[in-house]
Amino acid sequence: MARLHNWILLVLAVFIGLLGRAASAEGFGSYRPERTFTESVSSSLYLPMRDGVRLAVRISRPALGGQPAPGRFPVIWQHALTITEAKDAAQEPPDAGLNNVPALTAYGYVVVQVARRGNGQSFGSRRGYNDRTEDDDAYEVTEWLAAQPWSTGVVGVYGCSNTGDAAMHALSSRPPHLRAVFAGCFSWSKFDAMRRGGIFAQWGTGPQRTLAEDMSVEPVDSDPDKILLREAAQEHQKSTNLLQMWKQLPFRDSWSPLVASRFWAESSVSSYAPQLRQLALPVYIMGGWRDELRDQGLIALLNLPGSRILIGPWRHCQNPGFELLQELHRFFDTYLKGLVVGLAAEPPIHYFTMDGNNGGLWKSAPTWPVPGMRLERWFVGQDSALVRREPGRKIEGMFIVHSAVDCPDGGVGPFMQPCHRAGEGLSVRSASLSAELIITGNPVVNLPVRADRADANLFAYLEDVAPDHQITVITEGRLKASLRAETTPPFTVPGTPWHRANAQDASPLQPGATATLHFELLPTSYIVRAGHHLQLTLMGADYRERARDPGVDGTRITLSSTPMVPAWLDLPLELPSR
Repeated sequence: MARLHNWILLVLAVFIGLLGRAASAEGFGSYRPERTFTESVSSSLYLPMRDGVRLAVRISRPALGGQPAPGRFPVIWQHALTITEAKDAAQEPPDAGLNNVPALTAYGYVVVQVARRGNGQSFGSRRGYNDRTEDDDAYEVTEWLAAQPWSTGVVGVYGCSNTGDAAMHALSSRPPHLRAVFAGCFSWSKFDAMRRGGIFAQWGTGPQRTLAEDMSVEPVDSDPDKILLREAAQEHQKSTNLLQMWKQLPFRDSWSPLVASRFWAESSVSSYAPQLRQLALPVYIMGGWRDELRDQGLIALLNLPGSRILIGPWRHCQNPGFELLQELHRFFDTYLKGLVVGLAAEPPIHYFTMDGNNGGLWKSAPTWPVPGMRLERWFVGQDSALVRREPGRKIEGMFIVHSAVDCPDGGVGPFMQPCHRAGEGLSVRSASLSAELIITGNPVVNLPVRADRADANLFAYLEDVAPDHQITVITEGRLKASLRAETTPPFTVPGTPWHRANAQDASPLQPGATATLHFELLPTSYIVRAGHHLQLTLMGADYRERARDPGVDGTRITLSSTPMVPAWLDLPLELPSR
């Protein structure tokens, strides 16, 4: 009788909770559902894959009286580097993010962490990074989760950064029971993300840990003495050295002898775009205007039917001042529980327009580029000026490359930011603006240059110069001169130049000859106030470079702007009335 009584109470609690969630849905940034459970329990185990490799799995479930709650629940899982959760994972602070997803057990979800093979508590070695081996694992894990007695058979996957990539690759494996994906700060095309413009100026080369570091993690429940963990950690040491591999892949079609594939293609979600378009599964993309991968999310949006995106004023996988967990919750309530919580009626794009470094505002749009966007062309004029009129005569400016440039306040790892270095490179500046400019989209530059060596890396920074001379980098882009050839992309891009960068596309610079580099800067949404100046700065080195070309110090790069072939900057301007 007591069991029957508890079961009735559970059913009533779930029913009331569902009514509360449906009634309390308030829209973007303000989702306030009621909790159904006040307890959760967690356990971990090893799950064997098709080839016998055992993956570590942590399962967090709603609970009653210290025991798993009876019944079936939707499952949300992350293909992570470890099953160890953050200490506050089950909490919901005001700006809760993806680390807090386990807190959703309180709302009737099972939340699962799975360590990818060769990582954390899992066995095996990491062949590559987000390769098809991991994708096959994701298929198996998803279908296993759907078949468990505590599962409704409806599964969602989430992640950010490397786990965002893993979430997108789980999508590309197309498991039948996967219903929704929430992914942040991932790469759509691995080459474009990690060798942007053909230049290895990116922090991310994946984990490369020692045996001692791997032994420091929490073991699965059945391995309190870490005997199995040691076996797994020893297998990890056979993993591919990712930094070594990526240095060996200068072109999009480079072959990797370490993993025996054209790895940029294998590890890119974009390679499977045709299949994903047919799948049309709901995908919610998260990004930040201060994250190097923000363009990848927007390109994914353009290529995945049914997808949506939010982009805040954030660095990599951060969300200060915004309850990201609740937006993720609203998304999964919509597609895993079938609740009507307002999401489907909203525009698919939510983005934050930054007002310098002093706040800003959230906006929404039905399409990207945003409706009403217009391009305004600025030219490199005489006396290092950025002007709206075409040059009437030849104008040149030269700078010398100093590879020792540094950025003391730029951050480390995935949080690295571009920065202006006074006295370095070549800067062209506008007059004081008479009216504000709202830049929303990808700026594009067209830069005729020559150099005194066969190749050069060109970095372009769009900057906001305040009346007090403080300089803020709005956005930036880069291109290796030898990979300047443009081609038609195999997927949709937002009207920006695209460089295939295959080995056959490489074209060295000729001594004394001018070559035009035409490339996009990363997308942004930023207000440049009246009274400020726009500035375009060009440099030949950046402190974020991971594999700088030898001998670049002292390289002379000359920018040449003529009436026939002018140097220009296209700004995507948003109407002030939006």
